Amino acid sequence: MKKYFQSVGSDLPASIVVLLVALPLCLGIALGSGAPLFSGIIAGIVGGIVIGVLSGSNLSVSGPAAGLTVIVAAGILKLQVFEAFLLAVVIAGALQVALGFAKAGVIGDYIPNSVIKGMLAAIGLILILKQFPHLVGYDADFEGDETFLQSDSNNTFSEIFQVTNYLTMAATVIGLVSLLILIAWERPMIKNNKILKLIPGPLVVVLAGVLINGYFLSSQPDLALETKHLVSLPVAKDASSFFSFFTLPNFSFIGNKDVWITAFTLAIVASLETLLGIEAVDKLDPFKRVTPTNRELKAQGIGNIISGLLGGLPLTSVVVRSSANVSAGAKTKVSAILHGVFLLLFVVLIPTILNKIPLSALAAVLIFTGYKLAKVSLFKEFYQKGWDQFVPFLITILAILFTDLLIGIVTGILVGLFFSVRSNFRSAVMVVHDQNNYLIRLRKDVSFLNKPIIKAKLESVPENAFVLIDTTRADFIDKDVIEEINNFLCHAHLKNIQVELKKSQNKPMHNLIDEPKTLLA
Repeated sequence: MKKYFQSVGSDLPASIVVLLVALPLCLGIALGSGAPLFSGIIAGIVGGIVIGVLSGSNLSVSGPAAGLTVIVAAGILKLQVFEAFLLAVVIAGALQVALGFAKAGVIGDYIPNSVIKGMLAAIGLILILKQFPHLVGYDADFEGDETFLQSDSNNTFSEIFQVTNYLTMAATVIGLVSLLILIAWERPMIKNNKILKLIPGPLVVVLAGVLINGYFLSSQPDLALETKHLVSLPVAKDASSFFSFFTLPNFSFIGNKDVWITAFTLAIVASLETLLGIEAVDKLDPFKRVTPTNRELKAQGIGNIISGLLGGLPLTSVVVRSSANVSAGAKTKVSAILHGVFLLLFVVLIPTILNKIPLSALAAVLIFTGYKLAKVSLFKEFYQKGWDQFVPFLITILAILFTDLLIGIVTGILVGLFFSVRSNFRSAVMVVHDQNNYLIRLRKDVSFLNKPIIKAKLESVPENAFVLIDTTRADFIDKDVIEEINNFLCHAHLKNIQVELKKSQNKPMHNLIDEPKTLLA
């Protein structure tokens, strides 16, 4: 507990940054999912407070995720009744808790580093590309959309070309001023100032955006932003109308098979996205702390149960919020918890003030977050590591950009697996020779994929040669390979080839290789 109080000076400003990033995303994802707007806010609050308390992660921030938007929209459409969908969210949470107890969190450990870093870079590029239209006042696509094909019949790139026809002067001015403020806030003169460094740059951006739009409203109303270009929180007139924003699940749908299908889909996809998010934020953590993944699944499951019971959307660990948290200097989970507390308080106490925030100012914050995730230095780093790291990294980025997060990750893993097999294939068999003396050394795992090259190398040995077959460094030798070696041992004497077999007595599998039938001088 003491460490949490010691880090509050870093965690408090970071929580404000996360709040400003989370607010438009919670609303946008609810809008894109076809759910009530307040369901996104409920999910953000629960993700911050409940999962923040239960999670073992220091920097991960949970909330409604763009990766679930299509599944949520399809689930609501199929079930027709939002209360039935909420029941599916509750069941999905229970399934996630079960996955945690089943220790399914280990899945995240098998994702290559190049794929995780590729995912981070791809999300950074998506933030830049998707938020640029919002930066200049073109808000046709909902906030938080990460898919290539959009609901407005555009895609990530065609949307940008549409921008020129829909430029909004006030939004563009606010967006550009916001970016300049964020850039200035990274300069040494700000970071080294004892007072200014305590004020989050995104908070300054939001205040500047509200003031600039206020100036337009007072002096040039025709240029001021319309309501559709501002944050749009539901505003309750009194306590009873506020509580009407919450919806209970309808348990009478418990026997509906579509509820269970939706629940299983949500549980699997949300768990995978969470494990990916946790792996990603652990990579970003400057202290390189490791999150207990099984505990995270349990925390996410309990969070989804509570979110569903209150009328909220399903939750996952969200890379955008988490990366903003890291960039803002957070050190412990207090930041995530406080962002949930502030979200609750602000929605209850000052929703009308929040509704004055321009979307273009928040878009600038997200674009700057995206830039930090997709810096040129990251591409250079992986290029210098070699093609076996750079290609999976690059393919992951392209696949996520042109499809979605999960498809991109699976594609990256398959490419990474190919390079891994290729590397093992090349290094498993070493053949060197000097005149008529040959050394054939088997190393690591020698699979059936190595059979053709071993067969070709053995058959290419000329007459009257000496061959040393060394298997002491092999951890595994496939039986097909063993058969090829045995076949060679059987007919080597016909070419007057002298063979010596070097085996390890500690590896019984190698004893399946026969001793040479004939050793000729």
